[in-house]
Amino acid sequence: MPQSGRLLLGVISGVKGIKGEVKIKTFTGSPEDIVSYGPLENKAATVKYKLSFVGFSKGSPVVRIKGVSDRNQAEALKGTELYVDRDKLPEIESDDEFYHADLIDLDAVFEDGTKYGKILRLHDFGAGDMLEIVPDGKSDKSAILVPFTTEMVPTVDIGAGQVVLNLSDDFFEVPERDTPSDDTRDGNEREC
Repeated sequence: MPQSGRLLLGVISGVKGIKGEVKIKTFTGSPEDIVSYGPLENKAATVKYKLSFVGFSKGSPVVRIKGVSDRNQAEALKGTELYVDRDKLPEIESDDEFYHADLIDLDAVFEDGTKYGKILRLHDFGAGDMLEIVPDGKSDKSAILVPFTTEMVPTVDIGAGQVVLNLSDDFFEVPERDTPSDDTRDGNEREC
């Protein structure tokens, strides 16, 4: 099946114990739902993994994989990405919900229609989703992060293949860094 017909649901991030149980970094709404979609596949779609939920370890779901029974087998799977066929996922019911995969490669345009770039990926560093956008004609190293909020991204039009950005006038300005003058040092700072 082509990559576009499959979605990444999680990555095996580590091992738990000696009986082959693994921890998974999930991209599902509820972490334990990683086992709800039936067998998952590796990136190449050459191996299927049947998962059963065991519990949590430091917020990550711990699962058993059928056929994996010891720590060495589990260690060998660390870093394995777990995919599911898109048709196994529930339909989106709300206009303001999206699968991350639907946003990748969408054009990012300003409210006046001027194209800025393309969405490279989404991140969640703990304070909400961030769109990583690469400006047109630039490399990935020039990407910017934009909070994926209705204020900053008021329109997502999957059919038109774009998101609309509403960025403040000073969004791209880098604030100047204040440096303390000699007379304001508290004595705990080192000079280099």
